[in-house]
Amino acid sequence: MAPLLAQTDFPGINGFLGTRGSIMLDVVALAMLVILPVLAVSIYLVRYKRRYQLHKQIQLVLGVVLLVAVVAFEVDMNFLTEWEKRAEPSPYFEEVNKWSCPAGIALIVHLCFAVPTLVLWIVVIVRALRQFPDPTVPGKHSRSHIFWGRLAAIEMTGTALTGWIFYWMAFVA
Repeated sequence: MAPLLAQTDFPGINGFLGTRGSIMLDVVALAMLVILPVLAVSIYLVRYKRRYQLHKQIQLVLGVVLLVAVVAFEVDMNFLTEWEKRAEPSPYFEEVNKWSCPAGIALIVHLCFAVPTLVLWIVVIVRALRQFPDPTVPGKHSRSHIFWGRLAAIEMTGTALTGWIFYWMAFVA
């Protein structure tokens, strides 16, 4: 597959989408395109088909995939990639005003979704594992799980949308 744009040299490992994004920025951007529909299918299966055990299995796989992706992403961003250098050519980024330029504000908004989402997903999964029997069936914890699970799904959607906006502003534009 040919890259979308010609890529110049930046610190870290270049991504595969042909933008200025690093490998992990590209992986996470594409992963969210898969995670959101799989999340929607999992919710559909539990809500309308009453496939509780399948919902549990899908959520555990999503949780592990997300945790591995977040750890790999943070290693890449903190030790391999200088994202600011990759964002410099963007009309929406200013190194001097990193946190007050449009791309910086987009990143702050994204982090306001991403950090609570990570914590919320861990809490929802751990509580479900502790409070639902195996095999999984509805119980006393169901009402709470539905509330917090919905909130986690909404947060994940917000994380994806704000992440894509930041990615575009910093590494595509």
